[in-house]
Amino acid sequence: MPTVTLTTRRALLTGSAALGAALGAPPLVRAAGSAFVYKYGVDLPADHPTAVWTQKAADRIREETGGRLEIRVFPSSQLGSSTDMMSQLRSGALEFMGQSGPVLSLLAPAAALNSVGFAFAREEDVWPAMDGPLGAYIRGQIERTSLVVMDAIWGHGFRQVTTGTGPVSSPGDLRGLKLRVPAGPIFIALFKALGAAPTTINFNELYTALQTRVIDGQENPLALLISAKLFEVQRYVSLTNHMWAGYWFLANRRAFDALPPDVRATVARVVDDCAREQRAELARQDAEARTELIAKGCRVNAVEPTAFRAALSDAGYYKEWRNRFGLTGVARPGAGRRRRVSGAAAAGPPCRRRLASAASLATATSRPAPARKDRRARARARPRRASSGWSAQGGPGR
Repeated sequence: MPTVTLTTRRALLTGSAALGAALGAPPLVRAAGSAFVYKYGVDLPADHPTAVWTQKAADRIREETGGRLEIRVFPSSQLGSSTDMMSQLRSGALEFMGQSGPVLSLLAPAAALNSVGFAFAREEDVWPAMDGPLGAYIRGQIERTSLVVMDAIWGHGFRQVTTGTGPVSSPGDLRGLKLRVPAGPIFIALFKALGAAPTTINFNELYTALQTRVIDGQENPLALLISAKLFEVQRYVSLTNHMWAGYWFLANRRAFDALPPDVRATVARVVDDCAREQRAELARQDAEARTELIAKGCRVNAVEPTAFRAALSDAGYYKEWRNRFGLTGVARPGAGRRRRVSGAAAAGPPCRRRLASAASLATATSRPAPARKDRRARARARPRRASSGWSAQGGPGR
């Protein structure tokens, strides 16, 4: 009786899908032609370079895989806050996401290494470190949480302080300032050490909080000030360059491993290629943003970082974070001769013990490391899985 057989098969498939969801299996959706349909979430606006180039990556992946993998991009926190999406990613409800290092550090503490206050002096120092042994070490720590991370970190730029009350030229200008920061502990520690009153607020509530003066200011890269239109509610832009942070392209391991090997290889290659193109686009927008902000009536001022570094050192900020990261024997920025390390030794604990200062994160790994062996082939293996202390707290990042 064909009808009975067909009905039974449908019931079985439906029941199997429900059972898989109950057991935490990734929701693998197959469209016509056995295509996988996955979701990517990020908290950045749709017109931000990260969201734009992620969509381009998704389009290229669909084309190059012959439609076998479709990635649907959801920007602007459509799927929830950063911490919400992180929980979804780990459970398998979300297959891909973009996450900033400081917020990711709630799960993998080493992800905040590159975000130590004033660690990098300029953009040119960032990429040799993040594409070299420092980035390799951070990726290794992220993958210990059972997530998959692509090789190339996406640019987000140096973070700048904005206020509605006046320019920030010295640490004293931050004293008592109610400043919105993301949920990452390294943000809160930095501004507490500088005398400000950091407050975590969901990014989708930030504009209103600034407009109604619930808070005095916030800190974010220049390109985001434009795309989120924060210049409408913030008049003063101080180029503090107090922190550099990027976005990692992450994947749920079960969902990623479920893809055919050649599709995984295509994802890894295309995502990394688009990440490098996104960096160039972001740098261009960042340079143009200064002129655009001035044209829109903002007052932009340069900031000398020396006094800020000294204030952080006096407050014990660098001591606290070198202890958190296990950086024994680390001096404060600018103190003593910086020690350069590179190669494989720079990717593990020996490197951390030998870093000469927080600022040397930018220079200690200045020589790019050789490309890792066939990232696509390595994706086929299942690295050791480790438990983590992830706790969803705070609101979205940025």
